[in-house]
Amino acid sequence: MKSSETKKKCPYVERDISWMYFNQRILLEAARPEVPLLERLTFLGIYSNNLDEFFRVRVATLNRIIEYADKNIQKEQETATRTLKQISKLHNRFYEQFEETFASIMEELKKENICVIKDTEMTDDQKTFITSFYRNKLNGSTTPLFLNGARPLDDQTDEDIYLAIRLLRKDETGKIKEKDYAVIELPTEEYGRFIQLPDSEGKTYLMFLDDVIRYCLPLIFVGMKYTDYEAYTFKFTKDAEMEIDSDLRTGVLQKISKGVKSRKRGEPIRFVYDEQIPKDLLKRLVDRLNVDKNDTRVAGGRYHNFKDLMKFPVCGRYDLKYPVWEPVFKPELNGKESLLTLIRQKDRSLHYPFHSFDTFIRVLREAAISKEVKSIKMTLYRLAKESKVIKALICAAKNGKKVTVVIELLARFDEASNINWSKRMQDAGIHVIFGVEGLKIHSKLVHIGTRHGDIACISTGNFHEGNARMYTDYTIMTAHRPLVREVNAVFDFIEKPYTPVNFKELLVFDSVGLSQNCSMQLFLCKKAVDLGLPMKLKVQVDNPNILFEFVSVGVGYAIVSQKTLEKKSPEWKFKTVQLNDPWARRELKIFLPQAKDSETNRLEEFKDYLQSRGYMNSVAGEQ
Repeated sequence: MKSSETKKKCPYVERDISWMYFNQRILLEAARPEVPLLERLTFLGIYSNNLDEFFRVRVATLNRIIEYADKNIQKEQETATRTLKQISKLHNRFYEQFEETFASIMEELKKENICVIKDTEMTDDQKTFITSFYRNKLNGSTTPLFLNGARPLDDQTDEDIYLAIRLLRKDETGKIKEKDYAVIELPTEEYGRFIQLPDSEGKTYLMFLDDVIRYCLPLIFVGMKYTDYEAYTFKFTKDAEMEIDSDLRTGVLQKISKGVKSRKRGEPIRFVYDEQIPKDLLKRLVDRLNVDKNDTRVAGGRYHNFKDLMKFPVCGRYDLKYPVWEPVFKPELNGKESLLTLIRQKDRSLHYPFHSFDTFIRVLREAAISKEVKSIKMTLYRLAKESKVIKALICAAKNGKKVTVVIELLARFDEASNINWSKRMQDAGIHVIFGVEGLKIHSKLVHIGTRHGDIACISTGNFHEGNARMYTDYTIMTAHRPLVREVNAVFDFIEKPYTPVNFKELLVFDSVGLSQNCSMQLFLCKKAVDLGLPMKLKVQVDNPNILFEFVSVGVGYAIVSQKTLEKKSPEWKFKTVQLNDPWARRELKIFLPQAKDSETNRLEEFKDYLQSRGYMNSVAGEQ
């Protein structure tokens, strides 16, 4: 097929390929010389962390499609295979860019008297320090796992970094008499990835924990009579899509808990290793990790798991980072007056990370202790480790408020945390709802019921203290009755998901629409104008099939007729809700010409056909 024909058939870049190019933009930020040096390292860490999650989720899904034994999805399997090959090519290309950028930054750090040295570059004093560090701290935290048996490494976590060890015992002539293989998980959780050595001659010295353990291998295997030690860094990424038990007898909480545990047994889908690793050791690792031909393999440099660069020590060099901007309190919301009263007077907004998240916490705390507040309803997606939000809600429940929390257990990689918080809230008397079957509750909403008028908070970001210090998000706090009613209607729908819903503000949200000359789109635009709610169109397409495809991948929502919906392909997965609002009823009239006697029967047959199909309730124009 010619390239021009391919473009006509596929007028857009595959979702996963597009994401790879997006992540490359972060990598390019790390290469910009005008960006402060330590911030460039942070960008490398973000790039690496994003890539890990991408492989855990998106690449894992592609692998599942390829391996799924169903002839009916052959087309999807061919697309997935093609996409996976392209991802692998881009990954290898970008990895070379990454290595070059990292090496360049390391050289520039040396010029700033920050030296990251290897185990072979240490002075005698530094060797003494590292030996003491191992005996006083590391000893007992580096437990080798031998690879001589047939037991697979399927219970190892992919959150960490590993050293593959080759152990040799040679005789006096240098002939190898014994060979062993082992794996050591680096204890980065306890000691971090970078160990700071004592300063010397005005220079700051750091070592990767990988190199610290390399140097200490004779101490780790003391008494085992090995003569030579070799260590090579590797990491792997597992399939993180959870296997959720569909047994109706199993509760939702138990299903998710079981699914979280299944991640530890997930199949590796990416294997990154030091290109200097010997072939015999590499083969042992591949066999034990069950890495197959569809998995991505990358032969790289000496170090991996670069997400740790986000925690690279500052070393007192704050001049190599962006200035820290402390979040501020809006003056009008930082006085002694009740925040609930201020919100009822007019809408209030917060813009993170520039405004302090503590203002929102103050709203929740006031609601928790105010005698005028009767109820609090809230959706939760991700939560901080020591969540002030949860503490305020628990306080409200203990003060006799009716507190309802909708918590999304399928918040990716936060499921275990959300389960623990759920149990704590239930113990405190909070009514906890685990979402709706078939729906993922991603909205960030609060409804506060008071005796003097209800209040709603609508946010683009999670109610998470840490996220609010890092990500750009908005929160609006309002007493505007139509909006407050609709927020409450969302909670009503979640609590009773099979009841009809009416959203008069629906047209305000991002939507996918048909072209402006389409009769359905003209109808919707007119209704939106009549309601005083102009449509916010994210994208317009030429036909319903493309519209359904956009909705299926999460671009936005769409409003279509029942007849159009019936024609959708089963491959497009999305939730449908029947609208019962008066504006959503559309009556079509078909004008038919006055027929001649010879055409009367055919015309009547045509009318009967239209009525049988539900296209027509009445006929106009018969004269």
